Amino acid sequence: MIQLIARPAPSRFWLWATPLLAVFSTMVAGAVLFAALGTDPLEALKVIFWDPLLGANASYFRGQLLIKAGPLMLIAAGLAVGFRAGIWNIGAEGQYIVGAICGAAVGLAAYPAENVLIFPAMVIAGALGGWAWGMIPALLKNRFGASEILVSLMLVYVAQNLLAWAAFGPLKNPSGFGFPGSRNLQQYPSAHNAELIAGSGLHWGGVAALAALVGTYVLMSRHIAGFRIQVAGDAPKAARFAGVAPARLVAFCLGLSGALAGLAGMFEVAGPSGQITDAFGAGYGFTAIIVAFLGRLNPIGILLAGLLMALTYIGGDMAQLMLRLPAAAIQVFQGMLLFFLLGFDLLTNYRVRLGRGVGA
Repeated sequence: MIQLIARPAPSRFWLWATPLLAVFSTMVAGAVLFAALGTDPLEALKVIFWDPLLGANASYFRGQLLIKAGPLMLIAAGLAVGFRAGIWNIGAEGQYIVGAICGAAVGLAAYPAENVLIFPAMVIAGALGGWAWGMIPALLKNRFGASEILVSLMLVYVAQNLLAWAAFGPLKNPSGFGFPGSRNLQQYPSAHNAELIAGSGLHWGGVAALAALVGTYVLMSRHIAGFRIQVAGDAPKAARFAGVAPARLVAFCLGLSGALAGLAGMFEVAGPSGQITDAFGAGYGFTAIIVAFLGRLNPIGILLAGLLMALTYIGGDMAQLMLRLPAAAIQVFQGMLLFFLLGFDLLTNYRVRLGRGVGA
């Protein structure tokens, strides 16, 4: 008989061991999945995890690693703050999209002018766009008690339709022969988020991600606001007794995570993506949830988890091309990581007892 015995306090060992166990289990389960699809599992894992770092064309793919990891880390940094407070923003993908639309709109409105202030204005517009989209669930929660989980998630679909409207309507390239999509911002120097070091993959989005991780570390470990956030997440009643205003906390956390997600979208559309299209959303907002939890809502953990998830993006694309693995199989493989992480997280708060008098 299997029994779950509640621990008097969460286990610090399992808190950090479960992400490693989840990664290992994902690789094992992924190997079984790839074998069932008729692909050599060891070869598939090699293509996903080894070749992008140390394979024949690793010098190119290592640069792509920072391009993919930057938006994941930037979004996850904002989500982690809210998650620590028990405020669940599941709609970062929508905030990412709206930030990209707002940032691109400012840049395209200035076309073809050349001015050093255009890109900073795009950064501000992207952050404000994501912030505004994040404040919608905050206002509805504070005013009507609506679930921020459902509202933020449903707003993703609204943002996707807004994206299609922008790509086919006001932001459509007038010189694009009627095809949907905006001008390519990579060809507009004042609005282009170019690599800071050629071939490195590092652009201003990566710099912003690192700054956000440092900022969240300082906030959560050195500032009174961080203490209030953690108390609100661990003991909501005690937080109210201590004078923490729940409405302000909700607005702060959802606004911050929305602003960082909007920044990620702006840096992406002005850099690697280059233009607004109806297919712009890459799922970074959803994947960043995995990154936040895999990194244990800790800035250093988020940094490592962001690089790992970026590796699965790059390696997954290579596996589709080289091994003819379906895209759905790669998405399932990535989703397994969160599945195993949530499952093994049980060990953080519970002991497993097998039979009588036998503890685990």
